Amino acid sequence: MVSHSELRKLFCSADAVCFDVDSTVIREEGIDELAKICGVADAVSEMELVSRLQERNVQIFLISGGFRSIVEHVASKLNIPSTNVFANRLKFYFNGDYAGFDETQPTAESGGKGKVIKLLKETFHFKKIVMIGDGATDMEACPPADVFIGFGGNVIRQQVKDNAKWYITDFVELLGELEQ
Repeated sequence: MVSHSELRKLFCSADAVCFDVDSTVIREEGIDELAKICGVADAVSEMELVSRLQERNVQIFLISGGFRSIVEHVASKLNIPSTNVFANRLKFYFNGDYAGFDETQPTAESGGKGKVIKLLKETFHFKKIVMIGDGATDMEACPPADVFIGFGGNVIRQQVKDNAKWYITDFVELLGELEQ
């Protein structure tokens, strides 16, 4: 079992950090935000952590079971390229009617976040990937992620709080780790 101090060292030396989006990077669930997408900028204002990691040349990825159209908007506010976004794509017919979602996306299926992290390791040869999120699907992505940090700053999910080896309720704690 990895000690808390070892988890902190792994976080500080990570090649890449993957964030869940709904109730982690943004305060709401994406479906709630769809109607008020202009409000997303306010919800990500506390994400100084992303900027600090980027200054350290850590690759940042957003992995979500939510909708890519929302996640890409959040990514642009955080200066994360759209190529670093993994989320479900909505499909529409030529007349504009909703046609479902793209079932070929890894995030559209069970275990999808872990599949994305495995793909990132294979593609970019990352040695250490950290996954940060509020839900069970985020926790299930470790392994292949090397570290999972449970986040309860917006919503506390008891299963995650009880089972995460490292659980935080404010990104200030992670910012503090980077300062040491």
